[in-house]
Amino acid sequence: MTGKCRSCGRPIESGDGPGRAASYCSQACRQRAYRERRQPVAAPVRELITEIGDRLRRLQPDPPLAFHADVEALSNRFSQLRRLARLARGPAGPAASEEQADGTRTEESVTPSGVTKMGEDAFTALVDAHTDELRVHCYRMLGSYDEAEDLTQEALLRAWRARETLAGVDNTRAWLYRTATHVCLDFLRKNNRRPTVYAPVPGMDSGDGPPPPRLPWLQPFPDGQLPELPAPRNAPDDAAVASETLELVFLTAIQQLPPRQRAAVILRDVAGWSAKETADLLGSSQASANSAVQRGRSALRAALPARRTDWSASEPSPEELALLHRYMDAAARADIDAMVDLVRADAVLTMPPNPFWFTTRDALFGFVRPNLDPVSPMFAGRWRHLPVRANGQPAVAGYLQRPGTSVFRAQLIDVLRVQDGLIAEITTFEPHLFPAFGLPMTL
Repeated sequence: MTGKCRSCGRPIESGDGPGRAASYCSQACRQRAYRERRQPVAAPVRELITEIGDRLRRLQPDPPLAFHADVEALSNRFSQLRRLARLARGPAGPAASEEQADGTRTEESVTPSGVTKMGEDAFTALVDAHTDELRVHCYRMLGSYDEAEDLTQEALLRAWRARETLAGVDNTRAWLYRTATHVCLDFLRKNNRRPTVYAPVPGMDSGDGPPPPRLPWLQPFPDGQLPELPAPRNAPDDAAVASETLELVFLTAIQQLPPRQRAAVILRDVAGWSAKETADLLGSSQASANSAVQRGRSALRAALPARRTDWSASEPSPEELALLHRYMDAAARADIDAMVDLVRADAVLTMPPNPFWFTTRDALFGFVRPNLDPVSPMFAGRWRHLPVRANGQPAVAGYLQRPGTSVFRAQLIDVLRVQDGLIAEITTFEPHLFPAFGLPMTL
């Protein structure tokens, strides 16, 4: 089987074995694509600054509920702007070159004490194969793409600072996992990230179902950034989940565990480490780590849908793809009745970080219908959607052409959970992660 390198275009010969096909012909091409993908683009930065300014000027302290929702939405915009500013500033730590007086980069040198000092290229070659996997690990720990991105870089920065130690490590992957795990645990100690439940919104019919868990920090993860090869599988005695799961319902459930339990379950049951390795990575005794795993598994069983037995990521079925395209077509035509036919009666809609939630189809479309109906005074405009994949689930990126304008602008990402051939859950995210999905901000 032959493919093409995403970076240089050279052909790649790949076998027919399991796992994802290679996307790059060499580590150099993969690293080049990684760096280019993260270069800030001037236009989105300007658009982001303009949008933040507009929102700040419109910000009103009353009513308090709307004020709170607007401020929470702004916090995500500021996080994105801070991340782009950090990229624009230029690399630091592991990306900073060590140069000799003549300007050439050193690969490694020896300090007066005789310890080998690793240069940038040697460091990159050592850790690059694990970077995508570390980002997914941090994302599972946190549920936020932006923070997973930041903490992955923090973990690599710590690794860079300790590179003399890394040069003598037998298992680089385990060493990096330990570093990334403790970076996440440090972050969680400083930030209260336990889910709550949605509260009633005055004047809004949210349906008669129970309020779903609320994670204002939850963000989608692009399937295109998953590691090219899956993590080694482990077969725990009494597993609550299989490896490689990223579905939002699982992310929501695991975020309810205390941080160390969460880390133990992810390391043991998801990333594939043995009981002893999990204890070593957490810096605890094996008995303590096993206890944390057992308690975490028990809590997950209570939080996850009982009907699910397989939590492994998989490609969308033809039926799911057909449902996705029917959903996109109905939204583009503003055919609300056709959309209703695609959604379960007990469907759930949430919109993190916003406080709005709906737990029945009637309540959901009671909210959506006025925005789609061209004769409604609340008509938002015309929609176009592009299919994407997020968290191992079908998803659509929605662009909105507001009345009186000629451009479709990025508006939302809807991640869909399909059950029994119908949409059972829609999680609507704000559009600032379009570039992470490789999508333009306008059409």
